Amino acid sequence: MVIAIDGPAASGKSSVARELARRLGFVYVNSGAMYRAVTWYLLEAGIDPTDRAKIESQMSGVQIRCDLRDGESRILINDVDPSDHLRDDAVNNSVSGISSLPRIREILVEKMRGYAREHDVVMEGRDIGSVVFPETRFKFYIDAAPEVRSQRRAAQGQRDQIATRDRADSSRRASPLVIAKDAEVIDTSHLTIEGVVDEILARLKSKNLDVDLRSP
Repeated sequence: MVIAIDGPAASGKSSVARELARRLGFVYVNSGAMYRAVTWYLLEAGIDPTDRAKIESQMSGVQIRCDLRDGESRILINDVDPSDHLRDDAVNNSVSGISSLPRIREILVEKMRGYAREHDVVMEGRDIGSVVFPETRFKFYIDAAPEVRSQRRAAQGQRDQIATRDRADSSRRASPLVIAKDAEVIDTSHLTIEGVVDEILARLKSKNLDVDLRSP
């Protein structure tokens, strides 16, 4: 079973998806971390993030292994865990361009689908409901006002340019950020994480999803 949680940067989708997965007893998959891990690897290898040919050549020899740690997705690249570097400024500045490359998306989408072959998952990203799992009945698009998202990024100590990232994610040719036609939209601007999760659980119940919930 797959619950897709999509939305723009700093909308709260990661926190919501993680808590929703915990409440449901599902595996939490952060697709953005997968793209950031690959971005980190390419930068560490000295690859120009705008050189598509070199990126594709470099990726032909890389070993990507996806597993779980405490019920959450983890990606290892050539047996290295890059978790501590996923929010580095260099990664922030390059991930949008690298994640737009069709070959990168092809490789990682297959890894994402691999999780769902073995587990019930809550997966968050930008194209989970529209591209990765278009057939799932459970799709949510988590959004918030741009100024709220900018404040959240600043509070996290991150320096993403929200407007720039939105334009890049929405205009890319490969799997752009869109609201899947059958997704339910939830504005998190004035809601707590728990409030959003409760709202999603109520909507899942209305779809007759029968699950045993863990305590809040």
